[in-house]
Amino acid sequence: MSKSDQSFDGIANKFERNIYGSSKGKIRSAVLAAHLRPFLDSPKPLDVIDVGGGTGEMAAFALNAGHRVLLNDISADAIALAKAKHAGSTRIAFAVGDLQALQSAPVDRVFCHAVLEWCAKPFSVIDKCISLLKSDGVLSLSFFNHNAALFSNALYGNFDLIEQGLVTKNRVRLNPNNPQKPEAIINYLQSQGLSIELTAGVRCFHDYMRDRDHWESKYNDILAMELAYSTQDPFKWLGRYFHVIAKR
Repeated sequence: MSKSDQSFDGIANKFERNIYGSSKGKIRSAVLAAHLRPFLDSPKPLDVIDVGGGTGEMAAFALNAGHRVLLNDISADAIALAKAKHAGSTRIAFAVGDLQALQSAPVDRVFCHAVLEWCAKPFSVIDKCISLLKSDGVLSLSFFNHNAALFSNALYGNFDLIEQGLVTKNRVRLNPNNPQKPEAIINYLQSQGLSIELTAGVRCFHDYMRDRDHWESKYNDILAMELAYSTQDPFKWLGRYFHVIAKR
């Protein structure tokens, strides 16, 4: 991410509370972790770069699996929260700044979760992620799903916003403003020589529930549904986030 991209400086605590303190964030983390688990199963520690890793939520998953993590973000406030969260770990390092300036030897895994939708040039972020991988490295890429954004806005009757291409002048800082089309991302990764190992939706049901009280009261049931159907057609294509795992 670069200086022209969304930073969470000044609102990192609010972001942490609103996202990871909610059923939305908990389900997102749990589903991503379930998809990633087979790709982190290794007899030796792997080197992982978490691009735009924010407050270190997904870095924790890699650390708990025994791996080494370099966490990068443009938000110094987010990195400060991540440092506090992982103060007891000796296997994590931090890099505050523009992703494009990040220097690293090629690594085994690159995470780029919920980053592209905040970026002015998302495909340049993908290019940088690929450049950080070893020849057999794996990229885990999740992003705000354009299909889901269109569908949910249609359900709410926001037809003017759809006509505007889902772009609004009145931006809310915690609302992603550049959703991506899964088909375009998949095609681009393949055009760069990567093989697609997994495609899945994240929150295929949760966000569309009419009774939002169920988000908490029926959380375990919802999570079970999300895990059961996240990789299945047609449900995965309407996940609020889309998850692609690709191998170089």
